[in-house]
Amino acid sequence: MSEDIEADTSCCASCGISEIDDIKLVPCDDCDLVKYCSEDCQKDHTSRHLLDCKKRAAELRDGLLFKQPESTHRGDCPICMLPLPLDTATYAMYTCCSKIVCTGCDFANEKREIEMRIVQTCPFCRKELPDTDEECDKQRMKRIEANDPVAIRFEGFEQCKKGNYIGALDYLKTAAELGDAEAHYRLSLLYKNGEGVEKDIGKEIYHAEEAAIGGGPL
Repeated sequence: MSEDIEADTSCCASCGISEIDDIKLVPCDDCDLVKYCSEDCQKDHTSRHLLDCKKRAAELRDGLLFKQPESTHRGDCPICMLPLPLDTATYAMYTCCSKIVCTGCDFANEKREIEMRIVQTCPFCRKELPDTDEECDKQRMKRIEANDPVAIRFEGFEQCKKGNYIGALDYLKTAAELGDAEAHYRLSLLYKNGEGVEKDIGKEIYHAEEAAIGGGPL
């Protein structure tokens, strides 16, 4: 960032008042080029700032989009803290806590339970494993009520499998708002194929980019 831009951020871009004492400047909602002392100043400056703002906002988004993420959207195994692979056969997701555990930690826990002849439990939260699909569904619904993005996204996937795309849309939008990359990717497909919504290439691209920014594969 240039010195001129840095100087601009030390005072209101509209009226020129400096950030001193009880005067607090708030940055533009979309870029980091300017700050304002009030909403009125921001509105008055919009016409002069719009082009620069759009250009800078695009630069900032490209920076996020093309930055190599530290890990995939799967994150790390919560037990061994090693990165989780993309291959779904190498981990297990538990409905009791929505934690994704690698097969190594999963096997170690199962081996311990067999050797000690104790009841099977989740390797993370230690809750007893459900015996039926109905019990799994109840556990997932509890996690959904707790605003768990993984459980909410999973329910969205289940609704997609049933062909209930309108119902799936609500779940996936909620999970995406909570930062779930996979939910963003599935939303991009719904907007691409017009499933439950009208086809919208703008929203398709937006959600695909959000999935990529979150470390999800495209």
